[in-house]
Amino acid sequence: MSPETDATLELDVRRLEPPEPLERILDTLADMPRDARLRVVHRREPFPLYDLLRRLGYQWRTEGADEYFEILIWS
Repeated sequence: MSPETDATLELDVRRLEPPEPLERILDTLADMPRDARLRVVHRREPFPLYDLLRRLGYQWRTEGADEYFEILIWS
């Protein structure tokens, strides 16, 4: 799978307080079809998430901006 697939789920966690963003992301990944990808919009770069993604076998790409970060996750 690559980040260019058409099946993209969207998750905006900018307004959530920790640890809810991490929990929502992991819950969504657990239910996500294997051929899909997840686009997360977050108010900060979620460094703790990256280690979990690595251990779970996911790949990701992060693009940052002053106002928010976009993290694209796929397996």
